Amino acid sequence: MPTSTLKISIITASFQSGSTIQDTLESVNEQTHPFVEHIIIDGNSSDETLEKVKKYGNRVSNVVSESDKGIFDAYNKGLKIADGDIIGILNSDDYYTSAYVLEHVAQIFETENVDAVYADLIYVDEINTARVVRYWKSKKVELLNFSCGFIPPHPTLFLRREVYGRVGNFNPNYRFSGDFEFMLRVFEIHKVHSFYLDETIIKMRTGGATGGNLVSIKDQNIEILRAFKENKVEVVKYLYFTCKAINRIKQRLRAFLCML
Repeated sequence: MPTSTLKISIITASFQSGSTIQDTLESVNEQTHPFVEHIIIDGNSSDETLEKVKKYGNRVSNVVSESDKGIFDAYNKGLKIADGDIIGILNSDDYYTSAYVLEHVAQIFETENVDAVYADLIYVDEINTARVVRYWKSKKVELLNFSCGFIPPHPTLFLRREVYGRVGNFNPNYRFSGDFEFMLRVFEIHKVHSFYLDETIIKMRTGGATGGNLVSIKDQNIEILRAFKENKVEVVKYLYFTCKAINRIKQRLRAFLCML
């Protein structure tokens, strides 16, 4: 299949990411798709993050380093700069599973009549990235999936740039669940036509803002209920949290099976 001419913008939000961002940068560098711009939005890091970006960011086109209001504010700053046909987000502790991810995604946008593409994700140990902790197996999005505890993994989501014009950007008033609230608008409110790519394209290190701290997980769930309410999407609380818990158990079971 001929190489797609679609330009892909990748936004990476970083803060004190000196120990992980090299993997992120190198995974973008090695992508076979030729039309890629990599945008770094840094929260005024004081460690070696920016030195790593300068040294390893071969495809970085823009770097902004200044204080922000959190990761979703950083995403919005990146969206103002991005001029690609397709926009994806790759955080500073994430990396692509192969050099062909962006090429494959671009081809899907070229051949399918869709405005969104998403795939599977695996969580890996923060230190030993060969150890799979959770395997987030996705599926085709259907109406009310969100109310039943399912969402696509946000780091795997690619959108046509014009989708943001219809749906809006991230709400920075959500500290933990801005990605959930954004995707709720994308899939449940605006019903953006999407394609599920049935393969794992992202490896994510554990230990993020909601990566195990019980207080932050509680705050995340409070924000999720607020997102349903503000977007007028009906949800039965006990059903949602039961299904979400079952999905998490399945993710850990798949990870266990992967390691056998």
